[in-house]
Amino acid sequence: MGCMRKLPSLIVLAFLALVQGCGGGGGGGSADGAVAPTPAPAPAPAPAIKPVLPTDPNSQQISVERGVGNNVNLLTTSVTVCAPGSSSNCQTLDHIVVDTGSTGLRILASALQPALAQALVQQTDAGGIPVLECAQFVDGYTWGPVKRADVRLASEQAKSLALQVIGDPAFLGAPLRCAATGPSKNSVQELRANGILGLSVFRQDCGSACTLPNNRGMYYVCSASICVQSPIALDQQVQNPVSKFSVNNNGVLIQLPSIPGSGAERADGLLVFGIGTQANNALGGATVIGVDPASGNFTTRYKGGSLTTSFIDSGSNGLFFPDAIAVCTSASAAPGFYCPASTVNGSAVIEGRNGTSATIAFSVADAAKLLTDNPSYTAFGSLGAPFAANSFDWGLPFFYGRKVYTAIEGASTPAGPGPYVAF
Repeated sequence: MGCMRKLPSLIVLAFLALVQGCGGGGGGGSADGAVAPTPAPAPAPAPAIKPVLPTDPNSQQISVERGVGNNVNLLTTSVTVCAPGSSSNCQTLDHIVVDTGSTGLRILASALQPALAQALVQQTDAGGIPVLECAQFVDGYTWGPVKRADVRLASEQAKSLALQVIGDPAFLGAPLRCAATGPSKNSVQELRANGILGLSVFRQDCGSACTLPNNRGMYYVCSASICVQSPIALDQQVQNPVSKFSVNNNGVLIQLPSIPGSGAERADGLLVFGIGTQANNALGGATVIGVDPASGNFTTRYKGGSLTTSFIDSGSNGLFFPDAIAVCTSASAAPGFYCPASTVNGSAVIEGRNGTSATIAFSVADAAKLLTDNPSYTAFGSLGAPFAANSFDWGLPFFYGRKVYTAIEGASTPAGPGPYVAF
């Protein structure tokens, strides 16, 4: 992995106060402060979607619901964090974003109980100076120290995992290079969640690029009020927790139900650990799409164009791609998103680096109308927005009604070693 490793992506869409963002290493604007029109009376409830509840020790529930930020299309789960070596000083944190577009666990300091926060082990360099990270997302950054904790997901455990504590009051004030990457995501109001669970195809969040002196401005050592950019060894970087499990450690499966065209009040599904390691995570007939080992990207062919920096990302709340579809006005409930006069039914071809391809049908509806007509809904399968000219971000709408696999780089699976995505 080199400097082309894709930046983490996190797209949070506030309920009836949309903020456009986009995953991957691309552009995208924002339109804050728009006042939504008075919503119409709520329609009759959508057909009930039966929750998928975990019955196996390597699986746990994931949900799309309003959460702590009144969100739309934000997939979250729970994570148990313990002081290293402790079975009693533990805390289960809910509303943690499930994000296949980034790597590593990031927890808001404000969400941690004081006793646990104090017991997490600060990571330091060889001279004993604290290590901190500026995790750079397209719509902002998170700043905070890298600490060690034991982490449990379902029955799986990652011991002494390197994670980021976001907004730790002991380390306020990000370096200028970090702050210049965008607005901070260092509070629950800004992040709209209690943390991020990054489950990408990578083992570390930066890789070999951050072992070099010029590390993209991600890792720092901070003494008193001075922070200096510093190279960080691979085993000291924020880690993909699944790669640290003793079993079921080669990737994840995300399974979400299909939802009606108008959306749903919520959607519940499963996060299953491992690929081809248990009866509940077999690949079956899934199409395996090889991705670039440095960036995690593949190619999407759409309307005669070749979008070579495309990716599948559960942390993006819509389908983000370039098109001439009409965009919602700044005064609407969905500024910056697509608002076609009638629903657009399209298709695109996903092409893997391994030569495998699949044609994907999708729909894009009037985002403003969807939200105003369905004010209690949080799950929508036809939200779309403009994106960088060379990218197609297959965000959360892609996951509804599918089983989507993410295989970790170098890990052995029935379809060969990762990295790849499959569906």
